[in-house]
Amino acid sequence: MPGSTPQLGTHAWTACTGGRLTRSEVRGLLWPIARAHAVNAAGRFAMAAGLNSGRRTRVDPCVLITPSSVLTRAAEEQAQQRLSPTLLNHSYRTYAFGVALGTLEDIDVDRELLFAAAMLHDIGLAGPAQPVDFTLASARVARDVAEQVGLSTAATETVRSAITMHHSPGVTPADGAVAYLLSAGAGVDVMGLRSWKLPADILARTVLERPRIAFKREFADAFRAEAAAVPSGRARLLRRYGAFDLAIKLAPFRG
Repeated sequence: MPGSTPQLGTHAWTACTGGRLTRSEVRGLLWPIARAHAVNAAGRFAMAAGLNSGRRTRVDPCVLITPSSVLTRAAEEQAQQRLSPTLLNHSYRTYAFGVALGTLEDIDVDRELLFAAAMLHDIGLAGPAQPVDFTLASARVARDVAEQVGLSTAATETVRSAITMHHSPGVTPADGAVAYLLSAGAGVDVMGLRSWKLPADILARTVLERPRIAFKREFADAFRAEAAAVPSGRARLLRRYGAFDLAIKLAPFRG
């Protein structure tokens, strides 16, 4: 509809606003943040008590194998060139956790697009913080990769919006499988969100294969810089209302 506001978090919205939230948008995100805290507290308690659903489930490790295509190789190459070892391993774990959750929830997702989005989603955090949302830089790299391999316009927009949306509170399957599972996979790795849904062997295997390398410290520092650079952005919102630093520290992983 001409003149309508793009959906919050999408690439169109982020490009239009620079990732800056209005007061109304801030208010609208407070409920998803509160709900995530409540669900996380209940889930983490279940893990501590040995009652979590993940102990009763199984995910075939074969589903975690990264897909191989022109697109995934190009995205992986960019990530290897631009990310620190810590953020690079986070990208791999984000894909693994996302695709594992998708398997448990029976979500049909294009794994090549999910892997490409996971590899590229935090590239904007790797450089100096800018006065616009970091995911715009990540999305630009995704566009370049898409053009390099001849990805369709629709698939390109799927990847770019998944990247710009991934740190919005309350991403759901209605936002698209790639966006949902990218956000969910990152949430597992950063804050332990939904970690109780995954089998212990999947959590342990993923971290063993892609070590965290002091991830909590590096990621918290990068998000702190992002929040300072974009004071009306989502990083600042998460740090102010989402106890983000504490959530990172309490994630059920060492380092």
